[in-house]
Formats: sequence, structure tokens, C-alpha cells
Amino acid sequence: MTERFDPGQADARWQARWEEAASFRADSGSAKPKSYVLEMFPYPSGRIHMGHVRNYTMGDVLARYRRMQGHEVLHPMGWDAFGMPAENAAMEKKVHPGAWTRENIATMRAQLKRLGFALDWSRELATCEPDYYGHEQALFLDLMAAGLVFRKESEVNWDPVDMTVLANEQVIDGKGWRSGAQVERRKLSQWFLKITDFAEELLDGLKGLDQWPDKVRLMQENWIGRSKGLQFCFRLAGTPPGGASCDIEVFTTRPDTIFGASFVAIAPGHPLAEAVAAGNSEAAAFITKARAGGTTEAEIETAEKLGFDTGLEVVHPFDSQRRLPVWIANFVLSDYGTGALFGVPAHDARDFDFANKYHLPIRRVVAADAGQADQPIMEPETAPGIAVHSDFLDGMTSEAAKAEVIRRAETGGWGKGVTQYRLRDWGVSRQRYWGTPIPVIHCDKCGPVGVPRDQLPVVLPEDVAFDQPGNPLDRHPSWGKVDCPNCGGAARRETDTLDTFVDSSWYFIRFASQPDGAPFDRAEAEQWLPVGQYIGGVEHAILHLLYARFWTRALERIGKLGLAEPFKGLFTQGMVTHETYRAGDGSWLSPGEVRREGDDWIHVESGSPVTAGRIEKMSKSKKNTVDPEPIVDRYGADAVRWFMLSDSPPERDLEWSEAGIEGAARFVQRVWRLAMAEANGDGADDALDRKRHRAIAAVGEAIDGLQFNKAVAALYELTNAVEKSAPSASRSEAIDTLLKLVAPMAPHLAEQAWAERGGAGMIVDQPWPAHDPAMLVDEQVTLAVQVNGKLRDTLSAPRGLSREEAEALALASDKVRAHLGGGAPRKVIVVPDRLVNIVA
Repeated sequence: MTERFDPGQADARWQARWEEAASFRADSGSAKPKSYVLEMFPYPSGRIHMGHVRNYTMGDVLARYRRMQGHEVLHPMGWDAFGMPAENAAMEKKVHPGAWTRENIATMRAQLKRLGFALDWSRELATCEPDYYGHEQALFLDLMAAGLVFRKESEVNWDPVDMTVLANEQVIDGKGWRSGAQVERRKLSQWFLKITDFAEELLDGLKGLDQWPDKVRLMQENWIGRSKGLQFCFRLAGTPPGGASCDIEVFTTRPDTIFGASFVAIAPGHPLAEAVAAGNSEAAAFITKARAGGTTEAEIETAEKLGFDTGLEVVHPFDSQRRLPVWIANFVLSDYGTGALFGVPAHDARDFDFANKYHLPIRRVVAADAGQADQPIMEPETAPGIAVHSDFLDGMTSEAAKAEVIRRAETGGWGKGVTQYRLRDWGVSRQRYWGTPIPVIHCDKCGPVGVPRDQLPVVLPEDVAFDQPGNPLDRHPSWGKVDCPNCGGAARRETDTLDTFVDSSWYFIRFASQPDGAPFDRAEAEQWLPVGQYIGGVEHAILHLLYARFWTRALERIGKLGLAEPFKGLFTQGMVTHETYRAGDGSWLSPGEVRREGDDWIHVESGSPVTAGRIEKMSKSKKNTVDPEPIVDRYGADAVRWFMLSDSPPERDLEWSEAGIEGAARFVQRVWRLAMAEANGDGADDALDRKRHRAIAAVGEAIDGLQFNKAVAALYELTNAVEKSAPSASRSEAIDTLLKLVAPMAPHLAEQAWAERGGAGMIVDQPWPAHDPAMLVDEQVTLAVQVNGKLRDTLSAPRGLSREEAEALALASDKVRAHLGGGAPRKVIVVPDRLVNIVA
């Protein structure tokens, strides 16, 4: 037995033993209760970081704990391996995206294995491999056959230099994030998935996700954005009333404000705007300028409101003599709602700004009460109230006025009450190489045709070049040239690839079942699904989780699966943070490039002063990352894992500190010394036995609740108690129990100590210790003693004292007798095991 635990030897030894024994290989045929623990799989960017370590350590503790509880556990790992970073690397480093990605996977896999995670590596997958994305193509064709895939023209952010579509997040100040070119709004034919068909289901399904954080459910609810209102048509002035005339269609959630309308605004991409621009150069110039502005809703909301008066007017639906001017406005999105709205400046902040800028009327039509009807509007008043200056609506509440306007619109045939959603259909086309090829062939005669199943997978060609901007698939000399599956004529492959969110929308199903000839086997997948506990960053709270929920529901609708929700439990962990550092020229410096001298920071290489900045999320751009590998080399995997669990609640951010990891390493050695100490002794230690049972209960409850810091605190408490105890049989049993409780968090230490103490088999195969509920009850209680309602003494007493015994004990107190002054009490009130109140 050695005096110090040597993680350098123990880590490698036990990782090899677990692998040899296939300890973590999940058996779908097992009769044990199934437990599926999953962390969001990583993008193979090159090296793991401390955020990865924290995320996977949390899941690992839960997976190991469930295994010790007797569950058959599925805890897999894979790689979200397609995406733009690989193409950027190809252009910058002159390497193929596949080679770059696979090299990164090999590096990160080795790093994860060094941390001893209980992962089933036999189920490893990478989304960039044909044996994964070929099945994804088959599922795409299934959804296409079910009418859930369609193609339409839509406005996109187009980078004219890189010749690619950009996501909203890649447009910064109206320019491409990489090229710096002014982004254009273009219309392109894109592939879409009909997620809007599931809007109501996705929204209502949130109610059953009671093991999800409330904030995530609220974020999804807001993103889906159900709203009830009126959809109706404005008729252009000069066109005849009646008939099927619908020149501008709008939707509003506030039909009660319709008499306050002072203008109609249409998006720059609205057909009417384009028609105006065709004969008006000023309108065309305005549309060009508007399309060069911000593209996200947030950017548009905060940008200056700009408009162009088309000279056209529409007729107010309730007053044929009243006309509203039609403006083209930069704050209206053509792909959101109908691409048009009517402006009510008095009761909408955006419309208020626009009306003030262009001197349009601002009419109050809602007031807190009728007496405020003629008060001037100094700022937009968006709250509901009483209708004023609104003809037949006057005096109605906002809700009653909404209902009345909808009723009259439906009766008059010019509008209807509808429920709409903020959610848009999911555009999955990406004009880039490193992604899943969309399995469609374009034929001039037959149109878009799905690739025949026996020709899947459609494999990405490896012989591509990145010496020019744009998608290299468009330039490949032969890959895109195929025969039409329908008519046999010359045709061409679709060169767009799928959004990488598609790859991550079903990977958890493929983890559960991996037949060669199909995406998954339904019966096997349903043994594991839904995922019992899903763990990942809150940055994926909306899109990834929403798309995965949609994909699962879509598979249920077409009969591929028998469940609607993919993730039963969800936990969003906090970030790992670190101080940031800047050199004198403003460049970022890594923690390894600086040292502290007193209260100052110094650049190690130059000796120049360094400015310490804010503590922020670790990021490569700010160089405040800490590579886990040298930390593991120095302190061992268990110390790193322990620190990740111990310093703060897992849902909060964790600040990385050298002192924290050193403290974790010291605790590892404390447990080792305890386990190696001779514990010869006879007899029982009742107090220690009680603390052991309490620790079992506390640690189990904390892990079940994903409150790992509380589990750590309970283990510290048990360790302290064992250290202070005398040799006894109870002490020996407490040490063995401590090792089992520590095993999910510090597995290498636990295995080595268990083996040194002569434990049977490996500790990973031991059952979770049982506790006796009776041992959790205190034998002694603290009685508060009051005289005339004021606390005068606290007394330790056996639990379960009778009322008479508690009263006698309290009256025997010197402090109480002093306050009674020798007199007898008038009344004594006893709350068993808690309180004695004496009325003097």
C-alpha cells in the first residue's frame, strides 16, 4: 500500500480494466430497468475544453449512479461533425474538411477517455460519415413522401463575396462575418420542413415536460409564439369594393385598435413593394438600402425606423371614406406573418417612432377609462383598457372590442379570427459543401425527384477544392451530373446540403438503435426513449431542442416511432468562466502567457504590464480557455472531475481557479489516506453509523436532483466524521461506504482504494449502498423554551418526550425559574419535540 494515491498509474489502469470488461456497453436485451443518460454531443473543433469536462462529468456521475442502482444504462458519445468551421479551416489551412474533422475527433476522443467517462464507445457515431448521414437522407425522403418537405422561394442573407447564404447570426452590422462584404437580401429556392404543421402540438407538449427548466419551456413557448387575432384584407383605393379583392393582407393581435390606424406598412420584399419599385427608381433604391440593413428581429427592432411612401392608399374597412397611406418600411419582415401590418402609433412603440419620424397621425383609441379619452399621447400606451374614439366600439373593454371587430369582419366577409404562430417553417438548405447532401435530383422535365433508396447514401465527393468562394459542389465536374430516376433524361443533383441542426435532431435515436439497413429499429429505440436525462448548454434551449422535438413528432406521425417527446428530463448547466487578459496593444493573452506579481499581472515573455479584464465564459477568441490535458497530467482525472462538481450549483457558472483544483486534489489524497489507514477495531459506533446512513441518503438524493455540489458537501461531512472516529467495525464499514459513494465522482480513486482494501470485484459493479430510514431520525431534539412569548432557553432532550416530561424539563431550567420569579405559571403550551411556551 502506498502513502499517496498515484493518479498517473491508477487512471490508465482502471480505464483499461473497464474497457476490457465492457463495463459500460449497453445491452438493449437486458431485463433491467432502462436508463438513458445523454449529454449534447460536441462539435469536433480540435480539443475539449473545461465546458466539455463539466458537462460530461455531470452526466457521467448520473450514469454511474444509475448503474449502481441496478439499471441498464445507455450513456453514448458521438460527434456533431458537419458545419462551417471545417470549411473555414479548409480555406485557411489548405486541408480537406474531412481530414481536419476526423483528426479533431481522434484527439478529442483520446482526451475524453483520459477522464474516465463511463461511455459506451461501441455506439460512437459521427454525423459526417455516410453510415450516419445516409440514414438521415432516407428519413428526409420519408418526410418528403409524407408532405412534410417542400421547396419555395424565400429571402435569404446573401454574401456576394463568399457566395453563400448566411444565418442571421453571421450578419454583423449588415456585413458578412467572414468576408466583411455588404450582405444582400436575395430570393432563392430553398428546401423547408413543415414545422409549422406541428406548432400547436409543440406548444401544448411543453405542458407535460415537468422535468425541464421553466425558463427553457418559456423560451420555447415565446419562440413558437401563439397569438389569436384578426386576419383581414385591405383594398387599394380605386379598386371596386366587394368580390375577392385582397390587395394587402394583414394580421393583428389588437383588432380593438383598428380605428387608430394611420398607415399600412409593407415589407421591402412584399409583392406590392416590388411592383412599385419596378416603376419607381426611388422606391427601388429604398428597398436596396433596407435589404442591406440588419436581418435579425432584434436588429430590426432596435434600428432606426425607415420608410418610403408609395403614394398608394387603402380603404379603412369600417369607413369607406377614410384612406390610409401605404409605406414600404424596413421594420416589416416579408417572411414573418403576411409581410404587412397596419400602424397604430398611439398603442405600439415601433409605430409611434415611425409616425413621429414621418409626421403621421397619432390617434388615441384605448384609454384606462372613458375620462381619459381626450388626454394627449406623450408615449405609446400598449396596455388594454376601454375603447374610445372608435365608433361602435366606444366603451367596450379591449377584449370585448376585439371580439366585436372579429365578428363584424367575418360577417362582412373581409376577415376572420385566426390563431397564428411566430414560428416559421424550417429552412434547411445551406449553400455549402460540408454537410449532408440533400437527396434530390432536379430534372427539367420531371422537376425535383427524390433519389431512389437503393442509391443512398448520396456520398460527398472528396475531390473538391476551396480555392474559390462558394460551394465547391457547384463546380465539381461530374458529381452533380446524373440521370433522372423518372424519365432517364439528363438531370443534376441538388448541391445544397442540410442544416446541421437536422443532424442533431435525431442522433439520440441512432444512439439507441443502430441497424445497418435502417436509421433505427423502432422496437429497440423505444426501449430506451425518451432520453431520461439530457444535459447541455442553455444556448441550445430553443433551436436544437425545438427541432429535435419536431423531428420526433414527425417520425411519430409517419409511423416510424411511437413517442412524441424525445427528452423526458432536461438540465442546462452553467458555463465555466475565467478571467480575461489583454496586452498593451489590446490583443488577448491566454492564462499561460501571464503571471501575477503582487496585485499586478505581467506578460511572461516580455515582462510588460497586462490588463486583467472581466471573468467571462471560456472562449477561444478571448484566449481565456484552460486545456484540461495538462491539468489531468498534473492532478489526475478525479481531481478535475471533483472540482467540476464541488464549487457551485451545477446550473450556475463555475469560475476556474488553480486553488479550486488544488483543493480537489487534496481531498482525493484525504480519502486515499483514510482508505489505506488500518481500521482494526471491534464494536459499533452508533453516531458514525447514523452519519453513514445519512450520507447514503443525502448523496443519493442530491445526485437524483442533479445537485452535485450538495452530494460533495455530504461526502465532505462523512469524511470528516470518519477521520475523527476511533477504530471500530463501524469505521471500517463507513470507509467502504465512502468509497462507493465517491465512486461516481472519483471512479479511479474508488477502484484503486477498493482493490487495495481487498474489495470483491470492481467497485463499478457494486450496488449502491442502502440506508435505514430509521437511522435518519435524530434521537435528540432541541426544545425552545419561551416565557410570555420570548425565548429564554434552549434545551437538548430525547425525542418523543411526553407533554408532562417536556413541561417539567422546561420548568427545571434556571433561566426559566429566574424569569418566573418563584411564581407558578398560569399556563404551559407544549409543541412536541419543538417548543415549550410558559405564560407567567
